[in-house]
Amino acid sequence: MRSMRRVKNDEAVSPVIATVLLLAITVMLSSMVFVLMQGALTTTEKSAPQATVSVRGLSNGFHVVRLTSLDQTIDPAKLQWNLAPDSFDDGNPLGGKVADADVYGLIGANVSFHDRDAGYSVSQGDYFVIDSTSIGSDSGTWRFKLVDTNSQTVLVNIMLPPLDA
Repeated sequence: MRSMRRVKNDEAVSPVIATVLLLAITVMLSSMVFVLMQGALTTTEKSAPQATVSVRGLSNGFHVVRLTSLDQTIDPAKLQWNLAPDSFDDGNPLGGKVADADVYGLIGANVSFHDRDAGYSVSQGDYFVIDSTSIGSDSGTWRFKLVDTNSQTVLVNIMLPPLDA
């Protein structure tokens, strides 16, 4: 009778191949973790806003400065306005934040800001109304400026045109 021997094979892979496989898996996992964390660790800085405006002098003594384009919305508390004559003989400069209670949405103020979409943000289509007769900016050369205080970017620096007759 022939004896049946059972052959037992306990070896799966050689130790050298097992070590190489473990190293490859470790390198792949650590590179995946690095790639995932790299995006979270680097912050992209937001670009400075850019705007264009149109200005019109009306016959009733007001100037209207409209934001015809603005590439991003801006918090009114982060936007500084300034209205000043080129010559101090023409009057005193005025300024403040767009979010100030005596400017934002106030009708009849010397300088008022009107948020067209009522979203408490400065965006395209919003406009300023300047009571040029009361301020004295209806004569001489006056300049209107808007500055984003986050990036210290001058968005608007424009001369007020003469009032329509």
